[in-house]
Amino acid sequence: MTPRTKEQNEEIRLRRLAQIRMAAADVFLTKGPLLEIRDVAVEAGLGYGTVYHYYSNKGDLLHDLLWDALGRAGVWLKNGPGQAIRPGPPDGASLGILLLQLWAEDHAVYLLYKQAAEGFPTLPEARSSPLSAAYRQELLTPLTAVLGRSAAADEAVEARADATPSPARLQQTEWLLAALAGCASLPLHRGQLAEEALEIVRVLNL
Repeated sequence: MTPRTKEQNEEIRLRRLAQIRMAAADVFLTKGPLLEIRDVAVEAGLGYGTVYHYYSNKGDLLHDLLWDALGRAGVWLKNGPGQAIRPGPPDGASLGILLLQLWAEDHAVYLLYKQAAEGFPTLPEARSSPLSAAYRQELLTPLTAVLGRSAAADEAVEARADATPSPARLQQTEWLLAALAGCASLPLHRGQLAEEALEIVRVLNL
């Protein structure tokens, strides 16, 4: 039997990590901080020892899960809303629907937004502070800018692409995201978030 190359081993490692994190996100949706490594192993269809080899404690697993989700959410924000809606930047309703559809597909990204709305309570401060700062820079501020450009277009006012959103606008976006995350919880558990996205946006009057 030919030994695997380093590249093959790395590909297997990355695939296994993604499998474990995806399973952890699903378990966290139902068990929250009570999640255990054994639960993740069952959800992933892997042996306990295999998961434990990668993550010996749930704190490290949740930390990596959220950072990984932040990266995917950032890529989606750059490539998704701007491309999915034409013409012009998305309004609150359109952006809300797109986010809800993203969360229906990627539960880890939903957990990121939900944890951010709650101040990352499941992580110690030494770990939550850098994540919170990155979240604000890579997601909250760009989302606020997208909504700001939409509002400016509605008002026939030219929006500066490099304008930094005001603290008041950032807070409004935080409220919007927290409301969306709260409303998404039940349909997400039922597996109906994508189908109910439009109705959630209507209820929130976005």
